[in-house]
Amino acid sequence: MNINRLIYPGFWFGKTDKKDALEMARRGAGGFCIYGGTREGVTELIPALRAASPLEKLFICADYEDGLGRWITGESWVLSNLAVGASGQEEIAYQKGLTLALEARNVGVDWVFAPVLDLCDEPNNPIVNTRSLGANPHSVARLGAALCRGLKDGGVLNSIKHFPGHGKTTQDSHLGLPVLNRTREELEKHELIPFRAALPYADSVMIGHLLLPELDSKNPASLSRSVITTLLQKEMGYDGLVFTDALCMKAIGDEKTAALAALNAGAHILLAAEDSVALSDFLQTQQIAPEVIARSLSLQDALAERLPDAPKEGLPAREFNVRYAANCAVQNGYLPVLKPGQSAAYLELGNEEDFAAKPFLNALESAGLRLVKPGEKADAFIAVSFSNYKAFKGHINLSREEKQKLSRAAAQYGQSVFVSFGSPFGSNEIRELTGRLFLFSPADEAQICAADILLGKTKAKGILPV
Repeated sequence: MNINRLIYPGFWFGKTDKKDALEMARRGAGGFCIYGGTREGVTELIPALRAASPLEKLFICADYEDGLGRWITGESWVLSNLAVGASGQEEIAYQKGLTLALEARNVGVDWVFAPVLDLCDEPNNPIVNTRSLGANPHSVARLGAALCRGLKDGGVLNSIKHFPGHGKTTQDSHLGLPVLNRTREELEKHELIPFRAALPYADSVMIGHLLLPELDSKNPASLSRSVITTLLQKEMGYDGLVFTDALCMKAIGDEKTAALAALNAGAHILLAAEDSVALSDFLQTQQIAPEVIARSLSLQDALAERLPDAPKEGLPAREFNVRYAANCAVQNGYLPVLKPGQSAAYLELGNEEDFAAKPFLNALESAGLRLVKPGEKADAFIAVSFSNYKAFKGHINLSREEKQKLSRAAAQYGQSVFVSFGSPFGSNEIRELTGRLFLFSPADEAQICAADILLGKTKAKGILPV
């Protein structure tokens, strides 16, 4: 039995040495998780890994929760989970699953680590936010199960994450160890509800790097037998495949020690170590129970058989966004109705990742609206925020300085609107604003929808899910 099939290396374009990846493929790694790159780079890498592998089925995985746009340069985003949560519609969640599956298969990925079932019930959580389907556990349960079904019907494997849920934390587990101070009774009433609902449709479960002192005061969930074996497998009855979250994350310390602990706790796959070749060498020297390896191989073989030959086709990303953006948009307060010939002062905030606001601005200007700088005379004031989650960033929402800037600018105009293409939090304390418009996504089509709402061409039909 090959212990390397329990290792799924990460491949980070611009960082990972391709020679190391090919070496792990030759050793029989069970799969790879792809991060970044271009469409050309991804579609060239995947066949090379498969050609080097002795396995009949080498799994290719990716975190394409919001389509390819978060990871692949120049590709389209799909409306976020929080946008789907605002729609409240299971059909839209299901269709998103089909769309994510189509987008992933088009670049050669057959395992999408989605959906996120963490609750969006902590405004300062820097890594959940728009990845969540909302704050209400029952709504997240409905929509999460539907999204799982869409992914399965669309021809890719799914993975519900991050068990048992780390929405109610303020630490990014890429940078440190979040602590979830919930009693078992509180977990049952909140975090566990979406996971229980989605388990029947889950191809795998990813365990979060977070500490739950009530269940295990020493070990993160991803390394805890109390969480994986006792809670998930025995008490909740899950008998499928279990992933660790990425071992390169800073929450768990030394990745070799963590890998052993995870296997002993009941995990089946060791995901995205910082140095998978070194981890492979290390595991060869360890005495790992044969039944642990055999169980992982058996589960992987079964999942390979589950991939359908004729998956159900979903909408391409842009078509999905156009069809559902208005259903996922939320209006709060009074929005200015902009007309041709009018002017609007424009302020952009929370754009650390250099998202392009061109679709939004072009749609306004094409309709005859003139944009000016804040402080200049105008009929209305528009502030746009792209504040969003990103691994290893460690913060989200507007800074204190940005809030002050927003407050001063909005105070100068009778009509003002805060348009968010990311986090819905952080603007409520700005009393000078007369309205807010939430799209929850930087996708081009979400931006155009926001412009159409402000121009009176369509209406926001969603309800704030947080």
